Amino acid sequence: MVGKGRRAYEDAGMILKATIFDIERNSFVDGPGIRTTVFFKGCNLKCAWCHNPESQDFKPQMMFYKDKCTGCGKCTEVCPTPKNCTLCGKCSFYCPIDARKVCGKEYTVDEVFDEIIKDKAFYENSSGGVTFSGGECMLQIDFLIEILKKCKENGIHTAVDTAGHIPFQSFEKILPYTDLFLYDIKMFDSQKHKKYTGVGNELILENLKKLFKSKAKIWIRIPIISDINDSVEEVQKIKDFLDENGKPEKIELLPYHAMGESKYASIGKETQRFAPPDNDMLNKLKAVF
Repeated sequence: MVGKGRRAYEDAGMILKATIFDIERNSFVDGPGIRTTVFFKGCNLKCAWCHNPESQDFKPQMMFYKDKCTGCGKCTEVCPTPKNCTLCGKCSFYCPIDARKVCGKEYTVDEVFDEIIKDKAFYENSSGGVTFSGGECMLQIDFLIEILKKCKENGIHTAVDTAGHIPFQSFEKILPYTDLFLYDIKMFDSQKHKKYTGVGNELILENLKKLFKSKAKIWIRIPIISDINDSVEEVQKIKDFLDENGKPEKIELLPYHAMGESKYASIGKETQRFAPPDNDMLNKLKAVF
């Protein structure tokens, strides 16, 4: 549904849908309290260290973990179209050791909400709620508006996790229904940002300024990757920017981890290898704030 407005769907008699690649319940890392995190597929950044590379493509895709496969042949036995995969999912359903997985499925607003509402009691008891993440959830903005509205109508705290490389008009559309923004700053140097993510950071920083002026509640998230952005000088520039433009409710430094590396091979992509910062350096960076 990327690029099509809600009105176009309604005029065509179509149901608004979004491509989601995971819905994670009982999350404690994507905002306050116990949360359900909804991961939208598709991203306009290509971060070299991305731990969810399956989130980058907008379309569903097959993930095949070769190291798990025992060669039992069950997948080829049940496949109805062996020469032309249609992502029907039969191979993954019958695989005895989960070596195959279809990543990405279309959901309606009601279908996503049905998953979110299951844990409303946990949200209320923990001051939690729902977080919309990705990929970049704001690239499917019409769907995001509708699911945010539905959550707010039902008293559920909402958070949007974004890299910020989106027209600010999209932020304006969801501001009335978003309780918290989890906002990524990868690094301050724009040339370096473009080298490692594919885009400069001018729009990202400008949008953040505007969000502060809009009095939005914001948590800043900074991924820390050894030898890339783990310097006091780099983090000091981010702090100076924040001091000048607004005060976030919280700043999170997120050390790089390698848990996503196996996913690259599963979708046929090569990956660069990075390292987490050592504890001493991480403590120095925390001290900047």
